[in-house]
Amino acid sequence: MEIQSVGVVGAGTMGHGIAQVAAQAGYQTLLYDVTPELAQGGLRRIAENLQRGIDKGKVKVETRDATLGRLRAVAELRELAQCGMLIEAIPEDLALKQATFQKLSEICSAQTILASNTSSLSLTQIAAAASQPERVVGMHFFNPVHIMRLLEIVRADRTSDATVEAVRQVAARLGKETIVVRDRPGFASSRLGLALGLEAVRMVEEGVASPQDIDRAMELGYGYPMGPLKLGDLVGLDVRLAISEYLFQELGSDVFKPPKLLKDMVRAGKLGRKTGEGFYKY
Repeated sequence: MEIQSVGVVGAGTMGHGIAQVAAQAGYQTLLYDVTPELAQGGLRRIAENLQRGIDKGKVKVETRDATLGRLRAVAELRELAQCGMLIEAIPEDLALKQATFQKLSEICSAQTILASNTSSLSLTQIAAAASQPERVVGMHFFNPVHIMRLLEIVRADRTSDATVEAVRQVAARLGKETIVVRDRPGFASSRLGLALGLEAVRMVEEGVASPQDIDRAMELGYGYPMGPLKLGDLVGLDVRLAISEYLFQELGSDVFKPPKLLKDMVRAGKLGRKTGEGFYKY
């Protein structure tokens, strides 16, 4: 399976980043969202990312122009049918993802790889909605996609060896390091990362220390590039809460029981960077 083109479903925080790295790696890349305005917004954010890279001396003008030249927003899902790989990056809702994979498997060829960027939902359940579930795989990217090096490949119960190998090849071209994990709740990265993040929230709730000092403890004491509370703000506290509720339901461990403080902040609309306030103000 040699991939020549990539389609991305969802132009939000993760989707536009995935489209950017695909286009930078030389793939002809199509970006779709439910409205043309959202898809065009994703292209604008990619252009802004690349311009910041130029301003910092990390991206060449020619690289930006070539990348944008390989990107196109599309208004209809069926326009993605020509792509050799489709990567879904829509909200973490199982029913929504299943409906999307059913549609994607109807419009594309039997050889097209269907990947999900889900950070915790069951790939096996998502794959069950598609024809030929052996071509469905998890490609869990990390935010910001154009900077973070890890790609977590999640193997569903029926994912084929050929699909995993094709994703490895794409990941190498994207400049990503990969790990391969089985389809279990939270996979490896989300399960470990969320356990730390929720404990940090509980420490704020109990008055152990300020968010700033808790984050500094992990950044300076353990070498984390970003503390768990700052990272929660970046990911979105609503996303963190949804994953917490899912893992608590699936695993039954109090480690993943959502802290009251997290639920209160989400109810108040304090979701992190995207709303201007979470554990920090932006």
